[in-house]
Amino acid sequence: MNIQTAEALVLDVMDLHDHDRIVSFLTRRQGKKRGVAQGARRKFSRFGGQIQPLGKIRVTWSEKPGRELVKISSAELIRPAESLQADLEGLLLSAYLRDHMLEFAQEDEPDDHLFRLLDSTVESLLVGVDRALATRYFEVWVLRLAGVFPAPYGCPECGQSLLATGAILPPLADGLVCRQCGGDAGEIISAEVLEFLLRVGGENLQQMSLNPPRVATLEKVDKLCAAIRRRFLQHELKSYQVIRETLEGLERVSAQDRPTDGRAR
Repeated sequence: MNIQTAEALVLDVMDLHDHDRIVSFLTRRQGKKRGVAQGARRKFSRFGGQIQPLGKIRVTWSEKPGRELVKISSAELIRPAESLQADLEGLLLSAYLRDHMLEFAQEDEPDDHLFRLLDSTVESLLVGVDRALATRYFEVWVLRLAGVFPAPYGCPECGQSLLATGAILPPLADGLVCRQCGGDAGEIISAEVLEFLLRVGGENLQQMSLNPPRVATLEKVDKLCAAIRRRFLQHELKSYQVIRETLEGLERVSAQDRPTDGRAR
């Protein structure tokens, strides 16, 4: 039996039977893991309050060859994340961050870059960095680490500077090319979006928050990342669909509550 201990970020927690839970967690050197925390649902469990989504823990587990799930023997909470999930927006955002890791991180494959990205993003959100900025920064880096969205320094076809020539996302492509190589078909990418993508490679979240981009720019980055992610995965993240539907529903309710005759309802 192989026993290991490591720092981990909790990705998902699911109930199993009457007393246990299945926990998905991300480590630096062992990659993504899924394990059973026996008795975690009991009232006086040793896991009580220690396992929470996006929480940072020190976890000990054992593995047996041929078994899909590891056995979690202990978990100590290092950094809670419950304050991030104290409102609806925070709950949706947390699910969205975790969905990326569940989709992109590989089981049993070390990935220090993804671990540090999620860890630093959660840390920044907990200290009050703008949520939209943090989410766009996170999205860009996940796609970049997956190898499908390189920094837009130059056109991959001709090598010209994208900032100088302008960029476009051609239909079915998973990256940007210059306007000359891309032709007329596709989504034109603004200079502000290109500048944001370049800043992501040279600044951390704390630095970017000192001079944040416009809200309109972040919205364009959101659409661009979603398009590239869908093309790469061949499907959309469930949490992203829930976020869009929730926001659209809130906008409809807000529109219905607006006075139409100049008087407040």
